[in-house]
Amino acid sequence: MSKIAEGYKQTEVGIIPRDWEVKKIEDFSIKVGSGITPTGGERVYKKEGRPFLRSQNVGWGTLILDDIAFIDDNTHNTFNSTEIQENDVFLNITGASIGRSAMADNRVLKGNVNQHVCIIRVDEDKTEPRFLNYFLMSFLGQKQISNFQAGGNRQGLNFGQIKSIQIPLPPTKAEQTAIATALNDADALITQLEKLIAKKRNIKQGAMQELLRPKVGWKVKRLGEILKSAQLGGNYPNSEKCTAFPLIKMGNIQRSFISTNKIEYIIENYKAEKKDRLKYGDLLFNTRNTLELVGKVSIWRNELQEAYFNSNLMRLEFNPEFVSSNFFMNYMLNTQYSLSRLKDIATGTTSVAAIYTRDLVNIEIPLPKIEEQTHIGQILSDMDAEIEALEKKLEKYKMLKQGMMQNLLTGKIRLV
Repeated sequence: MSKIAEGYKQTEVGIIPRDWEVKKIEDFSIKVGSGITPTGGERVYKKEGRPFLRSQNVGWGTLILDDIAFIDDNTHNTFNSTEIQENDVFLNITGASIGRSAMADNRVLKGNVNQHVCIIRVDEDKTEPRFLNYFLMSFLGQKQISNFQAGGNRQGLNFGQIKSIQIPLPPTKAEQTAIATALNDADALITQLEKLIAKKRNIKQGAMQELLRPKVGWKVKRLGEILKSAQLGGNYPNSEKCTAFPLIKMGNIQRSFISTNKIEYIIENYKAEKKDRLKYGDLLFNTRNTLELVGKVSIWRNELQEAYFNSNLMRLEFNPEFVSSNFFMNYMLNTQYSLSRLKDIATGTTSVAAIYTRDLVNIEIPLPKIEEQTHIGQILSDMDAEIEALEKKLEKYKMLKQGMMQNLLTGKIRLV
Protein backbone atom coordinates (compact mmCIF):
# COMPACT_ATOMS: atom_id res chain seq x y z
CA MET A 1 0.00 0.00 0.00
CA SER A 2 1.50 3.32 -1.06
CA LYS A 3 2.15 5.92 1.62
CA ILE A 4 -0.03 9.04 1.58
CA ALA A 5 2.02 12.23 1.36
CA GLU A 6 2.05 14.58 4.29
CA GLY A 7 -0.80 17.10 4.16
CA TYR A 8 -3.06 14.74 2.17
CA LYS A 9 -5.77 12.24 3.07
CA GLN A 10 -7.59 9.27 1.54
CA THR A 11 -11.26 9.90 0.71
CA GLU A 12 -14.13 8.33 -1.24
CA VAL A 13 -12.90 10.12 -4.39
CA GLY A 14 -9.21 9.47 -3.86
CA ILE A 15 -6.31 11.32 -2.23
CA ILE A 16 -6.91 15.04 -1.67
CA PRO A 17 -5.36 17.79 0.48
CA ARG A 18 -6.18 17.49 4.18
CA ASP A 19 -7.95 20.87 4.24
CA TRP A 20 -10.25 19.98 1.30
CA GLU A 21 -13.69 18.49 1.85
CA VAL A 22 -15.67 15.95 -0.13
CA LYS A 23 -19.19 17.25 -0.66
CA LYS A 24 -22.17 16.08 -2.64
CA ILE A 25 -23.76 18.36 -5.22
CA GLU A 26 -26.86 18.57 -3.02
CA ASP A 27 -24.72 20.13 -0.24
CA PHE A 28 -23.98 23.31 -2.22
CA SER A 29 -26.66 23.48 -4.92
CA ILE A 30 -29.85 25.53 -4.81
CA LYS A 31 -31.39 23.88 -7.87
CA VAL A 32 -31.08 20.50 -9.59
CA GLY A 33 -33.77 19.99 -12.21
CA SER A 34 -34.58 19.74 -15.91
CA GLY A 35 -37.23 21.23 -18.15
CA ILE A 36 -39.88 19.80 -20.43
CA THR A 37 -40.61 19.76 -24.14
CA PRO A 38 -43.49 22.09 -25.05
CA THR A 39 -46.80 20.54 -26.07
CA GLY A 40 -46.57 20.10 -29.82
CA GLY A 41 -42.82 19.47 -29.80
CA GLU A 42 -40.91 20.87 -32.74
CA ARG A 43 -44.08 22.32 -34.27
CA VAL A 44 -44.05 25.11 -31.68
CA TYR A 45 -40.38 26.03 -32.19
CA LYS A 46 -39.77 29.52 -33.57
CA LYS A 47 -37.01 31.14 -35.62
CA GLU A 48 -36.43 33.65 -32.84
CA GLY A 49 -37.54 34.25 -29.28
CA ARG A 50 -36.42 32.52 -26.08
CA PRO A 51 -33.49 30.10 -26.59
CA PHE A 52 -34.58 26.50 -25.96
CA LEU A 53 -31.63 24.31 -25.03
CA ARG A 54 -31.60 20.60 -25.97
CA SER A 55 -29.02 17.90 -25.33
CA GLN A 56 -27.38 18.40 -28.75
CA ASN A 57 -26.65 21.99 -27.72
CA VAL A 58 -24.57 20.91 -24.69
CA GLY A 59 -21.05 19.92 -25.72
CA TRP A 60 -17.93 19.13 -23.71
CA GLY A 61 -17.52 22.41 -21.88
CA THR A 62 -19.07 24.49 -24.62
CA LEU A 63 -22.50 25.32 -26.00
CA ILE A 64 -23.19 24.25 -29.60
CA LEU A 65 -25.84 26.63 -30.85
CA ASP A 66 -25.81 26.05 -34.62
CA ASP A 67 -29.27 24.48 -34.46
CA ILE A 68 -30.64 26.16 -31.33
CA ALA A 69 -34.43 26.16 -31.15
CA PHE A 70 -36.54 29.06 -29.88
CA ILE A 71 -39.90 29.35 -28.12
CA ASP A 72 -42.20 32.32 -27.65
CA ASP A 73 -42.96 34.08 -24.36
CA ASN A 74 -46.33 32.36 -23.97
CA THR A 75 -44.69 28.93 -24.10
CA HIS A 76 -41.88 30.09 -21.82
CA ASN A 77 -44.35 31.32 -19.22
CA THR A 78 -45.85 27.84 -18.89
CA PHE A 79 -42.60 26.53 -17.42
CA ASN A 80 -40.61 29.59 -16.37
CA SER A 81 -39.26 27.70 -13.33
CA THR A 82 -36.65 26.31 -15.72
CA GLU A 83 -35.55 29.74 -16.93
CA ILE A 84 -31.79 29.80 -17.50
CA GLN A 85 -29.78 32.08 -15.25
CA GLU A 86 -26.20 33.31 -15.38
CA ASN A 87 -23.61 30.67 -14.35
CA ASP A 88 -26.05 27.77 -14.52
CA VAL A 89 -24.27 24.47 -15.18
CA PHE A 90 -25.94 22.19 -17.76
CA LEU A 91 -25.60 18.40 -17.60
CA ASN A 92 -26.98 16.03 -20.25
CA ILE A 93 -28.91 13.30 -18.45
CA THR A 94 -30.23 11.02 -21.23
CA GLY A 95 -29.12 9.43 -24.49
CA ALA A 96 -25.70 8.96 -26.03
CA SER A 97 -24.49 12.36 -24.77
CA ILE A 98 -25.01 11.60 -21.07
CA GLY A 99 -22.39 13.37 -18.98
CA ARG A 100 -21.59 16.25 -21.31
CA SER A 101 -21.63 19.53 -19.40
CA ALA A 102 -21.31 23.22 -20.18
CA MET A 103 -22.14 26.58 -18.65
CA ALA A 104 -24.73 29.19 -19.49
CA ASP A 105 -23.53 32.28 -21.31
CA ASN A 106 -25.30 35.44 -22.47
CA ARG A 107 -26.51 33.71 -25.66
CA VAL A 108 -28.98 31.53 -23.73
CA LEU A 109 -29.92 33.62 -20.68
CA LYS A 110 -33.67 33.87 -20.03
CA GLY A 111 -34.17 30.79 -22.17
CA ASN A 112 -35.20 27.28 -21.10
CA VAL A 113 -33.99 23.69 -21.20
CA ASN A 114 -35.85 20.53 -22.18
CA GLN A 115 -36.20 17.31 -20.18
CA HIS A 116 -32.89 15.90 -21.41
CA VAL A 117 -30.81 18.71 -19.87
CA CYS A 118 -30.40 19.24 -16.12
CA ILE A 119 -29.73 22.68 -14.66
CA ILE A 120 -27.40 22.66 -11.65
CA ARG A 121 -27.40 26.01 -9.89
CA VAL A 122 -24.98 26.50 -6.99
CA ASP A 123 -24.76 28.88 -4.04
CA GLU A 124 -22.14 31.19 -5.53
CA ASP A 125 -21.23 32.66 -2.15
CA LYS A 126 -19.64 29.31 -1.30
CA THR A 127 -18.98 27.50 -4.58
CA GLU A 128 -17.45 28.44 -7.94
CA PRO A 129 -19.80 27.10 -10.67
CA ARG A 130 -16.94 26.83 -13.17
CA PHE A 131 -15.13 24.49 -10.76
CA LEU A 132 -18.20 22.25 -10.71
CA ASN A 133 -18.40 22.26 -14.52
CA TYR A 134 -14.76 21.27 -14.92
CA PHE A 135 -15.10 18.54 -12.30
CA LEU A 136 -18.08 17.02 -14.10
CA MET A 137 -15.94 16.76 -17.25
CA SER A 138 -12.93 15.33 -15.39
CA PHE A 139 -12.04 11.65 -15.08
CA LEU A 140 -13.40 11.52 -11.50
CA GLY A 141 -16.66 13.18 -12.49
CA GLN A 142 -17.21 11.02 -15.57
CA LYS A 143 -16.35 7.89 -13.58
CA GLN A 144 -19.17 8.57 -11.12
CA ILE A 145 -21.61 9.28 -13.97
CA SER A 146 -20.55 6.04 -15.69
CA ASN A 147 -21.03 4.08 -12.46
CA PHE A 148 -24.66 5.20 -12.36
CA GLN A 149 -25.01 3.72 -15.83
CA ALA A 150 -23.36 0.37 -15.00
CA GLY A 151 -24.62 -2.71 -16.83
CA GLY A 152 -25.10 -0.94 -20.15
CA ASN A 153 -28.22 0.91 -19.01
CA ARG A 154 -27.94 4.26 -20.80
CA GLN A 155 -31.52 5.36 -20.19
CA GLY A 156 -30.63 8.34 -18.05
CA LEU A 157 -29.55 9.96 -14.81
CA ASN A 158 -32.12 10.90 -12.19
CA PHE A 159 -31.93 13.94 -9.95
CA GLY A 160 -31.11 11.84 -6.90
CA GLN A 161 -28.04 10.44 -8.63
CA ILE A 162 -26.92 13.89 -9.75
CA LYS A 163 -27.31 15.29 -6.23
CA SER A 164 -25.22 12.42 -4.84
CA ILE A 165 -22.17 13.09 -7.08
CA GLN A 166 -19.21 13.64 -4.78
CA ILE A 167 -16.80 16.49 -5.42
CA PRO A 168 -13.52 17.37 -3.61
CA LEU A 169 -13.72 21.07 -2.82
CA PRO A 170 -10.94 23.45 -1.76
CA PRO A 171 -11.68 25.22 1.55
CA THR A 172 -12.18 28.66 0.00
CA LYS A 173 -14.03 29.90 -3.01
CA ALA A 174 -10.90 31.90 -3.92
CA GLU A 175 -8.95 28.68 -4.49
CA GLN A 176 -11.82 27.16 -6.46
CA THR A 177 -11.88 30.30 -8.63
CA ALA A 178 -8.12 30.22 -9.18
CA ILE A 179 -8.33 26.61 -10.39
CA ALA A 180 -11.30 27.33 -12.65
CA THR A 181 -9.56 30.41 -14.10
CA ALA A 182 -6.39 28.44 -14.90
CA LEU A 183 -8.43 25.79 -16.73
CA ASN A 184 -10.46 28.47 -18.46
CA ASP A 185 -7.23 30.09 -19.70
CA ALA A 186 -6.16 26.69 -21.09
CA ASP A 187 -9.52 26.42 -22.86
CA ALA A 188 -9.03 29.90 -24.34
CA LEU A 189 -5.67 28.85 -25.82
CA ILE A 190 -7.26 25.73 -27.31
CA THR A 191 -10.16 27.72 -28.77
CA GLN A 192 -7.77 30.29 -30.25
CA LEU A 193 -5.75 27.53 -31.90
CA GLU A 194 -8.89 25.82 -33.23
CA LYS A 195 -9.96 29.10 -34.84
CA LEU A 196 -6.52 29.53 -36.40
CA ILE A 197 -6.66 25.99 -37.85
CA ALA A 198 -10.13 26.67 -39.27
CA LYS A 199 -8.83 29.90 -40.82
CA LYS A 200 -5.84 28.09 -42.37
CA ARG A 201 -8.16 25.40 -43.77
CA ASN A 202 -10.35 28.06 -45.39
CA ILE A 203 -7.29 29.77 -46.89
CA LYS A 204 -6.10 26.43 -48.27
CA GLN A 205 -9.54 25.72 -49.71
CA GLY A 206 -9.51 29.07 -51.47
CA ALA A 207 -6.02 28.42 -52.80
CA MET A 208 -7.12 25.02 -54.12
CA GLN A 209 -10.02 26.49 -56.03
CA GLU A 210 -7.79 29.20 -57.54
CA LEU A 211 -4.76 27.05 -58.37
CA LEU A 212 -6.80 24.16 -59.76
CA ARG A 213 -9.28 26.16 -61.81
CA PRO A 214 -8.86 25.07 -65.48
CA LYS A 215 -6.73 27.51 -67.45
CA VAL A 216 -5.62 28.04 -71.04
CA GLY A 217 -3.26 25.27 -72.08
CA TRP A 218 -4.67 22.65 -69.73
CA LYS A 219 -5.73 19.39 -71.36
CA VAL A 220 -8.91 17.52 -70.47
CA LYS A 221 -8.44 13.79 -69.95
CA ARG A 222 -10.84 11.03 -69.04
CA LEU A 223 -9.88 9.46 -65.74
CA GLY A 224 -9.56 6.13 -67.53
CA GLU A 225 -6.86 7.59 -69.80
CA ILE A 226 -4.61 8.59 -66.90
CA LEU A 227 -5.41 5.71 -64.53
CA LYS A 228 -2.77 3.00 -64.24
CA SER A 229 -4.65 0.70 -61.84
CA ALA A 230 -7.66 0.56 -59.52
CA GLN A 231 -7.83 -1.98 -56.68
CA LEU A 232 -10.62 -2.60 -54.20
CA GLY A 233 -9.60 -3.53 -50.65
CA GLY A 234 -10.36 -6.78 -48.88
CA ASN A 235 -13.69 -7.91 -47.45
CA TYR A 236 -12.51 -8.39 -43.87
CA PRO A 237 -14.60 -9.15 -40.76
CA ASN A 238 -13.78 -6.46 -38.23
CA SER A 239 -14.58 -5.09 -34.79
CA GLU A 240 -13.43 -2.44 -32.31
CA LYS A 241 -11.29 -5.00 -30.48
CA CYS A 242 -7.64 -4.10 -31.04
CA THR A 243 -5.57 -6.58 -33.10
CA ALA A 244 -2.38 -6.35 -35.16
CA PHE A 245 -4.33 -5.29 -38.28
CA PRO A 246 -6.00 -1.84 -38.22
CA LEU A 247 -8.59 -1.48 -40.99
CA ILE A 248 -9.29 1.78 -42.79
CA LYS A 249 -12.98 2.04 -43.73
CA MET A 250 -15.23 4.60 -45.40
CA GLY A 251 -15.81 6.40 -42.08
CA ASN A 252 -12.11 7.19 -41.85
CA ILE A 253 -12.04 8.83 -45.29
CA GLN A 254 -12.50 12.60 -45.11
CA ARG A 255 -12.15 15.25 -47.82
CA SER A 256 -8.42 14.99 -48.69
CA PHE A 257 -7.27 13.52 -45.35
CA ILE A 258 -7.77 10.37 -43.29
CA SER A 259 -9.13 10.41 -39.75
CA THR A 260 -7.93 7.86 -37.19
CA ASN A 261 -10.21 9.05 -34.39
CA LYS A 262 -12.14 5.79 -34.59
CA ILE A 263 -10.31 2.72 -35.82
CA GLU A 264 -11.66 -0.81 -36.24
CA TYR A 265 -9.51 -3.91 -36.65
CA ILE A 266 -9.53 -7.12 -38.65
CA ILE A 267 -10.65 -9.78 -36.18
CA GLU A 268 -8.22 -12.16 -34.48
CA ASN A 269 -7.11 -15.27 -36.35
CA TYR A 270 -8.02 -13.64 -39.69
CA LYS A 271 -4.97 -12.91 -41.80
CA ALA A 272 -4.80 -9.68 -43.76
CA GLU A 273 -3.52 -9.94 -47.33
CA LYS A 274 -0.29 -8.19 -48.20
CA LYS A 275 -1.85 -6.61 -51.31
CA ASP A 276 -4.29 -4.66 -49.10
CA ARG A 277 -1.62 -3.09 -46.90
CA LEU A 278 -1.42 0.69 -47.27
CA LYS A 279 1.80 2.47 -48.16
CA TYR A 280 2.69 6.15 -47.96
CA GLY A 281 1.07 8.20 -50.71
CA ASP A 282 -1.72 5.74 -51.56
CA LEU A 283 -4.83 7.50 -52.90
CA LEU A 284 -8.07 6.02 -51.56
CA PHE A 285 -11.45 6.53 -53.22
CA ASN A 286 -14.68 5.85 -51.30
CA THR A 287 -16.94 3.83 -53.65
CA ARG A 288 -19.91 3.35 -51.27
CA ASN A 289 -21.46 5.68 -48.71
CA THR A 290 -24.43 7.99 -48.39
CA LEU A 291 -25.33 9.97 -51.51
CA GLU A 292 -23.76 13.05 -49.91
CA LEU A 293 -20.47 11.37 -48.90
CA VAL A 294 -19.79 8.79 -51.61
CA GLY A 295 -16.76 9.67 -53.73
CA LYS A 296 -14.60 11.04 -50.93
CA VAL A 297 -10.89 10.98 -51.79
CA SER A 298 -7.99 10.91 -49.32
CA ILE A 299 -4.26 10.33 -49.29
CA TRP A 300 -2.56 7.94 -46.88
CA ARG A 301 0.30 9.64 -44.99
CA ASN A 302 1.28 6.77 -42.68
CA GLU A 303 -1.16 7.90 -40.01
CA LEU A 304 -0.62 4.44 -38.49
CA GLN A 305 2.49 2.28 -38.61
CA GLU A 306 0.54 -0.45 -40.39
CA ALA A 307 -2.99 -0.51 -41.84
CA TYR A 308 -5.16 -2.18 -44.46
CA PHE A 309 -8.19 -1.00 -46.44
CA ASN A 310 -11.56 -2.65 -46.97
CA SER A 311 -13.75 -3.37 -49.98
CA ASN A 312 -15.68 -0.08 -49.89
CA LEU A 313 -12.44 1.71 -50.76
CA MET A 314 -10.50 1.69 -54.01
CA ARG A 315 -6.78 2.40 -54.29
CA LEU A 316 -6.07 4.48 -57.41
CA GLU A 317 -2.68 4.60 -59.14
CA PHE A 318 -1.98 7.03 -61.98
CA ASN A 319 0.24 6.96 -65.05
CA PRO A 320 3.29 9.20 -64.35
CA GLU A 321 3.22 10.31 -67.99
CA PHE A 322 0.12 12.38 -67.20
CA VAL A 323 0.09 12.86 -63.39
CA SER A 324 2.95 14.17 -61.26
CA SER A 325 1.84 12.47 -58.03
CA ASN A 326 -1.05 11.08 -56.03
CA PHE A 327 -0.80 14.19 -53.85
CA PHE A 328 -1.70 16.40 -56.81
CA MET A 329 -4.63 14.15 -57.73
CA ASN A 330 -5.80 14.19 -54.12
CA TYR A 331 -6.19 17.96 -54.40
CA MET A 332 -7.66 17.84 -57.91
CA LEU A 333 -10.32 15.28 -56.99
CA ASN A 334 -11.36 17.39 -54.01
CA THR A 335 -12.11 20.57 -55.98
CA GLN A 336 -15.74 21.66 -56.35
CA TYR A 337 -15.43 20.88 -60.08
CA SER A 338 -14.52 17.24 -59.40
CA LEU A 339 -16.89 16.79 -56.47
CA SER A 340 -19.86 17.89 -58.56
CA ARG A 341 -18.99 15.39 -61.29
CA LEU A 342 -18.54 12.57 -58.82
CA LYS A 343 -21.93 13.36 -57.34
CA ASP A 344 -23.47 13.25 -60.83
CA ILE A 345 -22.37 9.65 -61.38
CA ALA A 346 -23.37 8.36 -57.92
CA THR A 347 -26.29 5.92 -58.06
CA GLY A 348 -28.58 4.66 -55.32
CA THR A 349 -30.61 6.16 -52.51
CA THR A 350 -29.85 9.00 -50.11
CA SER A 351 -28.63 6.54 -47.46
CA VAL A 352 -26.91 3.96 -49.69
CA ALA A 353 -25.14 5.07 -52.87
CA ALA A 354 -22.28 3.80 -55.01
CA ILE A 355 -19.90 4.98 -57.71
CA TYR A 356 -18.96 2.22 -60.14
CA THR A 357 -15.62 1.96 -61.94
CA ARG A 358 -17.32 1.96 -65.35
CA ASP A 359 -18.68 5.45 -64.59
CA LEU A 360 -15.65 6.72 -62.70
CA VAL A 361 -13.27 6.17 -65.63
CA ASN A 362 -15.37 8.46 -67.85
CA ILE A 363 -15.08 11.52 -65.61
CA GLU A 364 -13.18 14.31 -67.36
CA ILE A 365 -10.28 15.88 -65.46
CA PRO A 366 -8.55 19.10 -66.64
CA LEU A 367 -4.78 18.76 -66.19
CA PRO A 368 -1.89 21.24 -66.47
CA LYS A 369 1.57 20.14 -67.57
CA ILE A 370 3.55 17.93 -65.20
CA GLU A 371 5.80 20.82 -64.10
CA GLU A 372 2.82 22.96 -63.11
CA GLN A 373 1.21 20.01 -61.33
CA THR A 374 4.39 19.60 -59.27
CA HIS A 375 4.44 23.32 -58.42
CA ILE A 376 0.75 23.36 -57.41
CA GLY A 377 1.14 20.17 -55.39
CA GLN A 378 4.11 21.63 -53.49
CA ILE A 379 2.25 24.83 -52.58
CA LEU A 380 -0.74 22.92 -51.25
CA SER A 381 1.42 20.31 -49.50
CA ASP A 382 3.26 23.11 -47.67
CA MET A 383 -0.10 24.46 -46.50
CA ASP A 384 -1.11 20.98 -45.37
CA ALA A 385 2.16 20.63 -43.44
CA GLU A 386 1.48 23.92 -41.64
CA ILE A 387 -2.04 22.79 -40.72
CA GLU A 388 -0.76 19.40 -39.57
CA ALA A 389 1.81 21.08 -37.30
CA LEU A 390 -0.91 23.24 -35.78
CA GLU A 391 -3.13 20.18 -35.23
CA LYS A 392 -0.30 18.39 -33.42
CA LYS A 393 0.15 21.49 -31.27
CA LEU A 394 -3.59 21.46 -30.56
CA GLU A 395 -3.47 17.82 -29.45
CA LYS A 396 -0.55 18.68 -27.16
CA TYR A 397 -2.54 21.56 -25.62
CA LYS A 398 -5.51 19.26 -25.05
CA MET A 399 -3.33 16.65 -23.36
CA LEU A 400 -1.73 19.32 -21.16
CA LYS A 401 -5.18 20.55 -20.17
CA GLN A 402 -6.23 17.00 -19.21
CA GLY A 403 -3.16 16.77 -17.00
CA MET A 404 -3.98 20.14 -15.47
CA MET A 405 -7.53 19.01 -14.68
CA GLN A 406 -6.30 15.84 -12.99
CA ASN A 407 -3.75 17.71 -10.88
CA LEU A 408 -5.70 20.86 -10.04
CA LEU A 409 -9.11 19.30 -9.34
CA THR A 410 -7.62 16.84 -6.85
CA GLY A 411 -5.28 19.32 -5.15
CA LYS A 412 -2.11 17.58 -6.30
CA ILE A 413 -1.01 21.04 -7.44
CA ARG A 414 -2.14 24.00 -5.35
CA LEU A 415 -2.53 27.52 -6.79
CA VAL A 416 -3.09 29.42 -3.53
